[in-house]
Amino acid sequence: MPIYAYRCDECGFAKDVLQKISDPVLTMCPSCGKSSFKKQVTAAGFQLKGTGWYVTDFRGGSTPATGTAPAASSDGAASAPAAPAAPAPAAAPAKDTSST
Repeated sequence: MPIYAYRCDECGFAKDVLQKISDPVLTMCPSCGKSSFKKQVTAAGFQLKGTGWYVTDFRGGSTPATGTAPAASSDGAASAPAAPAAPAPAAAPAKDTSST
């Protein structure tokens, strides 16, 4: 059964109530007796764990590129393109260490 948070608009009294989904909404405040007891909107208090859920299905890989361009500078001028990277130097040949 879910736990619903209630709060009175008149006196500010707050209470968490364990109710069935089919139970009627409470309207009478147990503290002041006025009919201003309202159900609050709260965040879900559970996490989906284990295999088969989205959070575990795509974990561990690299994140895909978003494809968005970087923001332009504040003066409105376009930034210059980046210079190409210099080629890496060739690897030196391995020494022959055999004694033949």
